[in-house]
Amino acid sequence: MQVTQKVLDEINTTTFSLSSKNSIVGLDGFVDKIVAPVEKRHGLGDNFDPVPTIAEMGAKISAAAGKSANIELYPRFEKLGGNGPIMANAMLSLGMGVRYIGGLGNPNIHPVFEEFARKTNAISISEPGITTAMEFKDGKVMLGNTLSLEEIDYSRIIGACGEGEFIDLLSKADLISIVNWTMIPKMTDFLVELVDKILPNLPPRDTRSFFFDLADPAKRSSSDIKEVLTVISRFQAHAEVTLGLNYNEGLQVCDVLGLKSGDKDEDSLKKMASDIRRELGISTIVLHPVESAACATKDGAWWTTGPFCDNPKITTGAGDHFNAGFCSARLSGFSPLTSLALATCTSGHYVRTAQSPSTSQVIELLKQNS
Repeated sequence: MQVTQKVLDEINTTTFSLSSKNSIVGLDGFVDKIVAPVEKRHGLGDNFDPVPTIAEMGAKISAAAGKSANIELYPRFEKLGGNGPIMANAMLSLGMGVRYIGGLGNPNIHPVFEEFARKTNAISISEPGITTAMEFKDGKVMLGNTLSLEEIDYSRIIGACGEGEFIDLLSKADLISIVNWTMIPKMTDFLVELVDKILPNLPPRDTRSFFFDLADPAKRSSSDIKEVLTVISRFQAHAEVTLGLNYNEGLQVCDVLGLKSGDKDEDSLKKMASDIRRELGISTIVLHPVESAACATKDGAWWTTGPFCDNPKITTGAGDHFNAGFCSARLSGFSPLTSLALATCTSGHYVRTAQSPSTSQVIELLKQNS
C-alpha cells in the first residue's frame, strides 16, 4: 500500500470521528447464503477441496454442456446482505448514526436482520431478496432472487414512513445513501419522485450529501442506465453527490456515456473518474478496483493502492465497506486522497477478519501498511 506523508499527516491532525453524524441508508435487503463449490471431497462436513477460481468453476459448467453436472455448494454461513445493510452495518461500526429503510422482512423482520433492525430503528418495506454467493480466490459469483424487491417503490416507502416523518428523516441526515439500483426495478421512478417532491421541501443543511451505488448494472439496458445517471445528476442541485463504481461498473458507465475507458493503472483510473464526473456534472466519482482506488472532484483526481489480501476470509461486502469508509472519511473532513486510503483500509480490515472495523482499527491498518 502506498501511503503518502500527506495522508499520515492528516490522520495525525484530523479526528476520524462520526459521533455527531447521521445517515439514512436504503433500499435493499438480502439474506446472503455464503457457499463454497466443492471440487473434491475427502470426508464429511468441510473436509473438501473447494473449486479455487471462477475460471475453473466456469470450465466445470462448460464441460457439462450436452451432459449434466452435480456441483455441491457447501454452506459456510448465512448473514445479512444487500449493499444497503452491509454499508449501513459498516457505518454503524465506524460510529455513525444510521436509520435504515429497505427490504428486511414484511410483516416480520427476517431473523438475520433482527439485531441490525434494532440498531438502525429500521423501517422495513418488503421481504428481503435471497443471494447465494459462491466465493473464490479471484472473486465471487452471486446468484440472486429479487422478486420481493419489486414491491419497493415511492408509495410503499411513504406509506411505511409517512410523508412528514420521511421529510423529517431526510432533513436531519448528513448522508443519504441510496444503493443497489440494479436489483430494485422501480428505483429510478423512486428517485424521480424524491428529487421532484421531497428535496425541494427540505430545509437547507450545509453538510447534506448523497451517495449512490449502481451495483453491477450489466443486466440492465443501456437506456435504463443512462436514465438513472441523468436522474442522479439532478440531485446535485440539492446537495453534494458522490457516485461509487467498481472497475466493471466504471467500464459500463463509460460505455453508456460514450466515454473512453481504460485499464486499472493510476493514470487510466484517474482519467476515467474525471471524465465520468465531468459528464454527469456531480461532485465526486469514486472508482475502485480490488487492488487500488481513484476519485475525482472539481479540484482534481487522486489514486492510491490498498492493503491487498491474498487469502481473504470474505469478499462479499468488500465494496460496501469501501463505500462506507469513503463516505465516513469525507464526512469527518478528510481530503479525497486520505478518504481513499481510509476506505481501502475499511474494506481491507473486513476481508481479513469478516468483521466491520471501528475507526481506530481502520487507522491502525493504514499505519501498519505505511
